[in-house]
Amino acid sequence: MPELPLPVIGFVAPSGSGKTTLLKRLVPILTGRGLRIGYLKHAHHSFDMDIPGKDSYEIRAAGARQILLASRERWVLQSKPTEKDRDPALEDLLPRFDADRLDLVLVEGFKHAVYPKIEIHRLTLGKPPLYPYDPDIIALVTDREPPGADHPPLLPADNPEVIADFVQHHLATRPPSTPKPTGNSREL
Repeated sequence: MPELPLPVIGFVAPSGSGKTTLLKRLVPILTGRGLRIGYLKHAHHSFDMDIPGKDSYEIRAAGARQILLASRERWVLQSKPTEKDRDPALEDLLPRFDADRLDLVLVEGFKHAVYPKIEIHRLTLGKPPLYPYDPDIIALVTDREPPGADHPPLLPADNPEVIADFVQHHLATRPPSTPKPTGNSREL
């Protein structure tokens, strides 16, 4: 696996499997245990964080490539990708997080990227599992035990506390990152 700028665990599954629902239950548990969580979601369609008629929307529509919306409660940066024929790469997006303010980034999607992932598999959806073809899947959240014994560790879909335990154990056993050289550290 490539070295990532901060600890990352992804949640992958077909649409409708409950990734977002699980993450909405998992994040409060992890933050309650003292972890500072970031979240990155891959969207399969165009989306707006602003609405037509608002100033930032109109400025973006007029051609601005980056828009930063800021208030005393939060800020959001929207940036237009330079390559419209491909989705952004996970390794290009992760450095945009402020690593000094996070302990872990939970990723929803990016199933083809190389990074540690937890698959959510619902047998009732009738979709084949991803884990047999993806060596980066480190656990399987499921509502039923899959056939055979050749699967990653199983985590119960109805128990986010157990999933949080697994995430924390993974973080604790993860090899430490080696800081990458930054080149000339002189401020300009």
